[in-house]
Amino acid sequence: MYIEFEKELETVKNVDQMTRSTVKELLSGEKVNSEVLLKGWVRTRRGNKNVAFIAVNDGTVIHNIQVVADAEKFPEEVLRDVTTGSSISVRGQLVESMGKGQSVEIQASELEVLGTSDPEDYPLQKKGHSFEFLREIAHLRFRTNTFGAVFRIRHALSFAIHNYFNEKGFFYLHTPIITASDAEGAGAMFRVTTLDLDNIPRDDRKKIEFGQDFFGRSTNLTVSGQLEGELGALALSSIYTFGPTFRAENSNTPRHVAEFWMIEPEMAFYDIHDNMDLAEDFLKYLVRYAMEHCADDLEFLNKMVDKELLERLRFIVSNDFVRMGYTEAVEILEKSGKKFEFPVKWGSDLQAEHERYLVEEEFKKPVILTDYPEEIKSFYMKQNEDGKTVRAMDVLFPKIGEIIGGSQREEDYDKLVQRMRSMDVPEEELWWYLDTRRFGTVEHSGFGLGFERLLMFVTGMSNIRDVIPFPRTPKNAEF
Repeated sequence: MYIEFEKELETVKNVDQMTRSTVKELLSGEKVNSEVLLKGWVRTRRGNKNVAFIAVNDGTVIHNIQVVADAEKFPEEVLRDVTTGSSISVRGQLVESMGKGQSVEIQASELEVLGTSDPEDYPLQKKGHSFEFLREIAHLRFRTNTFGAVFRIRHALSFAIHNYFNEKGFFYLHTPIITASDAEGAGAMFRVTTLDLDNIPRDDRKKIEFGQDFFGRSTNLTVSGQLEGELGALALSSIYTFGPTFRAENSNTPRHVAEFWMIEPEMAFYDIHDNMDLAEDFLKYLVRYAMEHCADDLEFLNKMVDKELLERLRFIVSNDFVRMGYTEAVEILEKSGKKFEFPVKWGSDLQAEHERYLVEEEFKKPVILTDYPEEIKSFYMKQNEDGKTVRAMDVLFPKIGEIIGGSQREEDYDKLVQRMRSMDVPEEELWWYLDTRRFGTVEHSGFGLGFERLLMFVTGMSNIRDVIPFPRTPKNAEF
């Protein structure tokens, strides 16, 4: 008698402690004909007075799972609260589905509403909301199919980036977010200060006395981890950074946000050709990884967002990248006979329309351009013997244009100093950077890949604000 009572208690305990299964796990079919516990959010509910068909999603996969709730088993007040957006807990038998549209379903034996959602107020009650509207409710847009897919892909590619460089023997270096240097010379940086903005200390010349600030000097949020990354590479051989960067450009365009993420590898003993090899291999790896590990999400985006998406992704992995010099590219553009919005001439920076023409019309392959005029590139790029160009490289993709920018870095101390002076880059502020050229300098290279720009390409989304969870743009930092 006592033993039987113990067994009953153990049975109750096992039921109470049943492990929650995710929708992804249940749809795999491995738990068919077993008792399961599911928790998630209601996407839709349909049915009649006898039975309710509830589509539930928990974010682990693009697909919903159907829960079948017999009205006779549940109080009317419970089913009444099962509305779109509400959260529920369901126990039941996972069985093969006899209906169309799903392979398995849950026959509910227990159903609990964890959190109600008023149909009159829930903003995602209807389908077909515009991306503009969803940006206004960015705190809820994760629950839509589109943004669920986008951010699952964002996670997968974040993992793939670390995986790729780890397999290649690179070291992950955390470069500073707060910096006193401006790697790009852009001048559009966010200032970091603890000074009282209502009572800013100034000297006799009305200049701000940054000596009284926290760091004792003017500091900003970083626009790039490259310069610090070079310091690591010139000791550890190969490093990469992957972190947030910031630009205070007052740009309200589909391609600009104030806070974004950059992947920046730096490699000692790499010349420009090694750099191009790595960039091509890296991009192909990431696209292949997305195609292999995010197939359902990509198929959904291909159907609902961009019907040429999968074709473009296959285009990248199946083609060798064309490599050519900037000068030759300009000649091709000048002879193309195509009317561009921005005129093409040697010495001008190429625009997205020029880059896309080369990729989509001229070569029908991804393109890597090298040897740009020094006037349009940064001070740290290695100077060519012609005295006019530097060993810069840009990787160009269809639809998007430039996706990677990089170069072989100038390792010669005298040439670097001369270039800095000609561009008014203060030597005294970058003395530590120059030291790497004074003590054991070597040829080295690196590049930068904007993570959000990559995600725009891989997901087919046309606005950068739709591939970052909480976009930071002019006059917008609410969420």
